[in-house]
Amino acid sequence: MGRYVARRLLQMIPVFFGTTLLIFLMVYALPGDPVRGLFGDKAGSPQVIASLRREYGLDQPILVQYYEYMKGMLLHADFGTQIASGRPVTDVLGDAFPVTLRLASLAFAIEVVLGISLGIVAGMRAGRLTDNVILVVALLFISVPVFVLGYILKVVFAFQLNWLPPNVNDPSNINELLMPALVLAAASLAYVTRLTRTSIAENLRADYIRTAIAKGLPRRRVVGVHLMRNSLIPVVTYLGIDIGALMGGAVVTEGLFNIKGVGGTIYESIVRREGTTVVGLVTILVIVYLLASLLVDLLYAVLDPRIRYA
Repeated sequence: MGRYVARRLLQMIPVFFGTTLLIFLMVYALPGDPVRGLFGDKAGSPQVIASLRREYGLDQPILVQYYEYMKGMLLHADFGTQIASGRPVTDVLGDAFPVTLRLASLAFAIEVVLGISLGIVAGMRAGRLTDNVILVVALLFISVPVFVLGYILKVVFAFQLNWLPPNVNDPSNINELLMPALVLAAASLAYVTRLTRTSIAENLRADYIRTAIAKGLPRRRVVGVHLMRNSLIPVVTYLGIDIGALMGGAVVTEGLFNIKGVGGTIYESIVRREGTTVVGLVTILVIVYLLASLLVDLLYAVLDPRIRYA
C-alpha cells in the first residue's frame, strides 16, 4: 500500500505541472490587458503602463512568467498579487475558499445522504412505483437548470413560506447556506441516486447475493455488508470527482445567492483578466482533484477486499 501511494504521488507531479501550465497559458491568452484595465476609459501614459507591466512581470515571455510564478508558489507559498486591488492572492484565497468549502461540504453531505438513501430505496424496489417516482424526480433535478431551480426555491421557501433567507449575508450561518447547498447539490444528488439505484438493482441479481441468502444470512447483513460494499464502488468514484466540481462549479449558485466564494471570485477575475488570481484558485482546485482521486482509489480496497495494491 505504501509503495502504491508513493507511486501515485509521483504520478501527480507531472499532472500538476501540466494542468497548471495549461491553465496559465489559457488565462494569459485571453484578449485584453489587466494593466490597461486599471485606467478604465482613460488611457494611461505608455511610461506608467510599461512600469506597471514590469512591476507585475507581464513584460516577460509567458514561460518565464510561469516559471517565476511556480517558483514563488512552491518555495514561498506566494501566489502573486492581484493587479486591480493590490492585495496578495493568498489573502483573496483566504477569503474565498472557507466560504466555498462550507457551501461545498454541506452540498456534499446532502448529496451523499439523500442520493445514496434514495438510490438504495429505488434499487431495492426496482420496477415498482417507488422506483419510478424516484427516477422521475431525479430526472427532473438533472433537467432543470441551476438558476431556474434556485429561483423556484427562493420563491417557495424564502418569499412564500418564509422558512429560509433568500440571500446569504453570513457565510458561517448553516441556515443561510442550506438553500444554496440544495441548489448546488441537486444535479449531483440525482446522478448519485440513479447510479446507486442501478448498481443495487444489478448486484441484487448476482450469484454471491443468492448464495448469501441461501446460506441463511440475515437480510440486514446481506444488504448492509455484501450488497452495499460492492454497489458503492462506482458511486464512490463519482463522489470523488464531484468534490472538486462542487468547489469550483458554484459560479451560478454563488451569484444567485450573493455568496462571495471561489466561483464568484473566478468569474470576476476572468472578466478583469486577473491571471494570477485565476491560476491561484485553479491550482488549489487541481490539488483537491488529485487528492480526491487518490482517496477514492484507496477506498476501493476498503469496500472490496479482493482489491489489493501491490
